[in-house]
Amino acid sequence: MSRSLFIVLHGKQAGNAGVRQAVTAQRQAGHRVEVRVTWEAGDAQRIVREAVDAGADTIVAGGGDGTINAVADALMHAAAGQPAAARPALGILPLGTANDFARSNEIPLDPVAALELITNSQPTPIDVGRVGQRTFINVATGGFGTQVTVETSEDLKRLLGGTAYLLTGLRRFNSIHSSAGSYRGPGFDWQGKFLVLAVGNGRQAGGGHILCPSAMINDGLFDVSILPDVELSQLPTALADLLRGGLAAVEQTVVRARVPWLEIRSETPLDINLDGEPTSGRELRFEVLPGAVRAHLAGSPLLKSDG
Repeated sequence: MSRSLFIVLHGKQAGNAGVRQAVTAQRQAGHRVEVRVTWEAGDAQRIVREAVDAGADTIVAGGGDGTINAVADALMHAAAGQPAAARPALGILPLGTANDFARSNEIPLDPVAALELITNSQPTPIDVGRVGQRTFINVATGGFGTQVTVETSEDLKRLLGGTAYLLTGLRRFNSIHSSAGSYRGPGFDWQGKFLVLAVGNGRQAGGGHILCPSAMINDGLFDVSILPDVELSQLPTALADLLRGGLAAVEQTVVRARVPWLEIRSETPLDINLDGEPTSGRELRFEVLPGAVRAHLAGSPLLKSDG
């Protein structure tokens, strides 16, 4: 069956020879493939609106986790009021540095294989997370991990991969501070100071760190992980373990919950990273939008089977 794809391609990937090869292969196979390149803020929203109006089967996010977030968010707004089944599906063409969402869902990193997965599979409904008017599809993080992610340069990530976050964290050691707040959801109530907060629709962020190991992307629940504050004498070891091995390395101290919504209150604004996009607030409500988007994720380990 012929497919109609609209690729929202991050501007830095405009000259990517692998993408050109992949697009050519799909056109030769009989599929209609339109490519639009982003240049500045707001372009993803405009292109997604164009794709929706043109009746595209699938809108493909061609870039990193931030591009996926922008395209998924734009799709939610452009097709607001339509049931998920009537909206274009979401496809992933992973071209970023970390590609956390793609890797955890086992989407091929090769552009040809990634587009073949889209045209050769049926989309399945997946959940979307929402905070206020902002949405996220992978993981929302807060605390020290967010500070490190934001302050790690793109050049360092390209050069060192996940190790770049460790180096940034070690440089910022003297400025590390915990954040205090209260956290409430169905059957869950915790308050105190924390170093890392992760609210997961997906499982990993920050260059391969598994923060929400029990997350399933279509079960209507967030997997919440909170790393409480530690004694000053334990902080260097906890920091190194965390940045090398994720929350699994400090599992014995992590507070976990699985909830359809989570409310956070703090005396000071909390900085939150939504798939790489920053937001903040003293009162934040996270909620799952079950089955809000259909996505091409065939074979993903994050899909909960009906059985």
